[in-house]
Amino acid sequence: MSAPLIFTPEYYERMRRLEGASWWNAGMRDIAAMLLDDVSLPPVGTVLDVGCGSGQTMTWFEAIRPGWRAFGLDVAADGLRAAHGAGARVCRASALALPFARHSVNLVITLDVLQHLPLDGGDLQALREIHRVLTPGGYLFVRTNAQAFPATVDDPAYNFRKYTADAVRDRLTASGFAVERLSRVNALLGLAEILRELRARQKGPGYHGLLAEPRAEAGWMYHLKRQCLDWEGTLVRRGVRLPLGRSIVALCRA
Repeated sequence: MSAPLIFTPEYYERMRRLEGASWWNAGMRDIAAMLLDDVSLPPVGTVLDVGCGSGQTMTWFEAIRPGWRAFGLDVAADGLRAAHGAGARVCRASALALPFARHSVNLVITLDVLQHLPLDGGDLQALREIHRVLTPGGYLFVRTNAQAFPATVDDPAYNFRKYTADAVRDRLTASGFAVERLSRVNALLGLAEILRELRARQKGPGYHGLLAEPRAEAGWMYHLKRQCLDWEGTLVRRGVRLPLGRSIVALCRA
């Protein structure tokens, strides 16, 4: 089955299924948890998920930190419907104008959002908005696409780009953040994405999202792939900056 066009109902439906069942999403949550464990978050607080989609990141975070309250926002009504149905506290809003007061949030998580913001400075505007709503000393965990092979040019039709690690660091520091950890991840297993991206290019113009079709997978294979990401997360946690990887993660302090 071909990958759905981005921002369609089919795209969000496949994303919901992947977030709940895939080794990649589980491994990426493991990496986020490792890095956040190192900053000694207080037992209670407020976390904002910018670009929350169907709300599964909020559900995950409240499960591992039950003293925290999670809020989310997204521009996509299709994603928010599922979040509302699960009882999540969400609203429809843009990352470019966060409907939260200055210094009102202890932690912001934003996953795979920066690369879809307007190419004429939308990422910087969003990061400055995040810095505005964070309490002094609050934290931002961000994940975004990494430029890899085959190289991808910016797509103005879909507001899509991929970053180098240095470009992400430059935008974070320009927005007032102190970067504590930043690295590429999904290095080894990300090699499988090369063929998928080459095939997607043959389908014509337009960003397809490259969401893999959810499928049943042997338990040992699921755990092996997840463990690969966990190993990478352990290295990043120790301050290693991986030279390869299809994603970039960063932990920053306001």
